[in-house]
Amino acid sequence: MKEFIATPESLQKHSLPVWFEDAKFGIFIHWYPASVPAFAPLTEDLFVQTQKYGELTAFAESPYAEWYLNSLAIKGSSVQKHHARVHGNKPYDEFVTEFFHATYQWQPNEWATILKQTCAKYIVMGTKHIDGALMWPSSVDNPHKGPAYTSSRDLVGEACDAARSVGMRVGLYYCGGLDLTFQGLGFNGWLSMLSAVPQSSQYKEYATAHYRELIERYSPDVLWNDVGWPGGGDGAAQLIADFYNARPDGVINDRFDMIGVALGSAHADFITPEYSSGLTASDKKFEVCRGIGTSFGYNQLEDDSTYATSEELIEQLINTVADGGNLLLNIGPTASGEIPTLQQQRLRDIGNWLATNGNAIFGSRPHHTPTLRTDDGLVVRCTMGADQCTYAIVLGQSSSSVITIKELPRGNVHVLGYAPELERRGDSITLPAHMMHASFPVLRVE
Repeated sequence: MKEFIATPESLQKHSLPVWFEDAKFGIFIHWYPASVPAFAPLTEDLFVQTQKYGELTAFAESPYAEWYLNSLAIKGSSVQKHHARVHGNKPYDEFVTEFFHATYQWQPNEWATILKQTCAKYIVMGTKHIDGALMWPSSVDNPHKGPAYTSSRDLVGEACDAARSVGMRVGLYYCGGLDLTFQGLGFNGWLSMLSAVPQSSQYKEYATAHYRELIERYSPDVLWNDVGWPGGGDGAAQLIADFYNARPDGVINDRFDMIGVALGSAHADFITPEYSSGLTASDKKFEVCRGIGTSFGYNQLEDDSTYATSEELIEQLINTVADGGNLLLNIGPTASGEIPTLQQQRLRDIGNWLATNGNAIFGSRPHHTPTLRTDDGLVVRCTMGADQCTYAIVLGQSSSSVITIKELPRGNVHVLGYAPELERRGDSITLPAHMMHASFPVLRVE
């Protein structure tokens, strides 16, 4: 007898699995044909732009390189001007062909090496974005584009294998709400984007067939839908029930029906704040998603000046986890599957910090006192470790070897990465000399 049926009441009974609550850090992968032109303007994130300049400007000047096809259709956009100057009248279909040709240079074992260095616990691999190209050899070709839009190489399967080979769980991203081969081009605002979700039975059958194929072939732990779904939460209910029955410890995000989830009429295991969207809820698990730079897909213009620093990303991970969430940090490979050197460097830096300090992150839960301060004004974020110790993470570098943290819980103190117990006098802790200027030192209070 199946445990879940396609009703909101049944789906709401699905409990968040411990593995996802424990995981804390995942790697998002946006690798699509748009990585061939690899261009978007270097602007502020979509949500900041919307607030400052309005949604028409935000969408016309979107920093998301993976939206190239849509941005190209917006009159006067930077992408449209760039395309005319660099590519002339070249159709996007040619980028798709070039992309699938380039992917044969990809070495998934190199991804496995890099993913292991991150210490992340799961990936979310892209399978289809707004351009409609399929990243696996699906038996269900795009009815408008045919086999030319289906990869003959199993990019999804090989990425899943690479991640699993280093002990990671696997999630799959599928853009269920936008497929510009079905709905046409040029959405230029939030309402027009959501209104563009195809509602035809043809599209729903097509997208559902893909999801069922992906679930059967790759046994994902996460279904990461984007933008929406025909019929919203009600339309996705049978698919979700079937997924839970096949993968009881699987999870789904809120983007089958974000509005329904926010109103409580649709089910999701977690919500998905993006960059500065600010979408969180005190009673709901959340997963922050963002790129290392301003784009998810690879943008050839991005460099050290537009990528977040390693320190900024580590601090975001710490704050996200202390607030009860996960961080899903995106990488955007080139068309041939190479992860840019600067992105690799950020990933390694985060992984090196986690290799020493992971007990404060993985398996932790929010602390009853989530935020403290040092006497010299540094913020201290606290988590409760799986070992029931308090972990106090100092955001920044102390100017002294003695750190004073008011209201630090009582108990013996160690700093992670250094074996001896530290000297403690009241709220004052003496750090070893070599760690005085360390970024984000972590104190374990037993």
